[in-house]
Amino acid sequence: MEPLWKLLKRYDYVIVFVLLLVLSIVLMARSSYYQSSKIVTAANRIAGGWYSGVSSISGYFGLKEENDRLAAENAMLRAQVESSYMSYTDSVFTVDDTVYKQRYAYTEAQVIKNSWNQQNNYIMVNKGSEHGIHPDMAVISPQGIVGVVVHTSRHFSTIMPVLHSDSRNSVKIRRTNTNGSLVWEGHDYRYGAVVDIPTTHKLYKNDTVVTSGLANDFPEGIPVGYVEKLSTIKGSGFYNITIRLATDFNKLNHVYIINNRFKREQDALMNKTLDDDK
Repeated sequence: MEPLWKLLKRYDYVIVFVLLLVLSIVLMARSSYYQSSKIVTAANRIAGGWYSGVSSISGYFGLKEENDRLAAENAMLRAQVESSYMSYTDSVFTVDDTVYKQRYAYTEAQVIKNSWNQQNNYIMVNKGSEHGIHPDMAVISPQGIVGVVVHTSRHFSTIMPVLHSDSRNSVKIRRTNTNGSLVWEGHDYRYGAVVDIPTTHKLYKNDTVVTSGLANDFPEGIPVGYVEKLSTIKGSGFYNITIRLATDFNKLNHVYIINNRFKREQDALMNKTLDDDK
């Protein structure tokens, strides 16, 4: 009680001034309708500005939750598109039954560590084996290809992005349907290189490069990048192609980890076929 009394005694003049000011405003408002309306308008303007500021601040801090919700919703929508399913048509007794089995499932994850300016870069996300993530799963962003999962712990995973000297992904020129490989030469995170594209098909600047679907990781048609520069490798019959990558790795925040439900079966069948061929 004593500290409160000392505080009141210390600021007694200020307190008296404020009380008198409030009293004068009240008396002024009661004595004139015009003055009353002006005071109410001013008070509403101040209150409106205050609530607007509070709303903006709370909205800002709510962005993370909203982004997480949208990312999860996008993962669900991606899993519902036609390219995520395999179609089986069985003709039995002249009755055609088409059954769609989901081939690709998507799990959204948040990037918690990322490098993009090294020769060999890595990304860490906040989903691991507990969430069904395992090595060799493909990873994409809302813009396009990202990389492949290489290691997992219970709660986290590391990804080898296309910005890695050992990265090699099957791609194609969408317009010509010509297949090649995406590699990274370790220079600028904004650009990659496409190799093994023959010169038998005419290419143009800004041609779109997408995943080919030939490997057992990425679905077909995921954006990879756009042709920036191209030249002919003398005497080889192939192009030297530089592309602008679709994904901006410097701003990577959310990714989608893709589970090919048929990958193990496909890999096992291919390994058996190769073993038989030895």
